[in-house]
Amino acid sequence: QDQVSAAFKAGELDRDVVVVVRFQGPQANGMPELHKLTPPLGVLQDKGFKVALVTDGRMSGASGKVPAAIHLTPEALAGGPIAKLRDGDIVRLCGHDGSIVALVDPAEWDARDQAATPAAHVGTGRELFAFMRHGADTAERGGSAMLAAAGL
Repeated sequence: QDQVSAAFKAGELDRDVVVVVRFQGPQANGMPELHKLTPPLGVLQDKGFKVALVTDGRMSGASGKVPAAIHLTPEALAGGPIAKLRDGDIVRLCGHDGSIVALVDPAEWDARDQAATPAAHVGTGRELFAFMRHGADTAERGGSAMLAAAGL
């Protein structure tokens, strides 16, 4: 969220854009609320730009005016395709068939490495709950370590 906010304030997003926020899934980051993205993306839409959000995280209000593909699974940390996206890639979202397509040459896509996992934040209680993130199921299955441990 912080990088998106900084890019917005710098005017770097003043164009048609698909904003990709990865490493926000249950295993990577505990699926924090990404609601701070809604206002800047809405402002871009109000300026006439075509805007969408793609994330492996969660976002309240995702059913609002900004098209959003949330809870992508597998998440970036688990090797999901979102980890191969790069700045400048053209990404097409289709609300009619529910598809997300990276318009990247297949040979280039296959040759890409997954993005590096960002350094973990410290000092906000994350250390205490690291075991929960590491044992968490996918977002599709609820993102819960307790349900995963119980086989539910």
